[in-house]
Amino acid sequence: MKFTLDSRNDLHLIRGYADGEVRIADLVQRAPCIVTADRLILDWPARDVATLSLAQLEPLFALQPDVVLLGTGVKQIFPASVIRQEFARRRIGLEVMNLGAACRTYNILVQEERRVAAVLFPGG
Repeated sequence: MKFTLDSRNDLHLIRGYADGEVRIADLVQRAPCIVTADRLILDWPARDVATLSLAQLEPLFALQPDVVLLGTGVKQIFPASVIRQEFARRRIGLEVMNLGAACRTYNILVQEERRVAAVLFPGG
């Protein structure tokens, strides 16, 4: 059986990624960002996973995702334990992976109509 991916125009899908950038539709984003099916937060003040703070995550938490995919660049880098504990306290799933895996997984979950957010650090 052959499977094809249904590309919907009403969703923010990730069209490509490379070291240092992510392409969302026709937009090339080089700075950290938050992506959901219907929202893009491109002016997000976070700069790297190592210094990520709870205050910087408030715009993400306001979106009320069920699961968050944290794409940390070329290497998988886990955030501080206080960050992981806050996700657990809020009962939001947190999956930490490299940028490519996060982009691919995000596209699958968003097309399954899951409440997913991708937090992407292209230069990480």
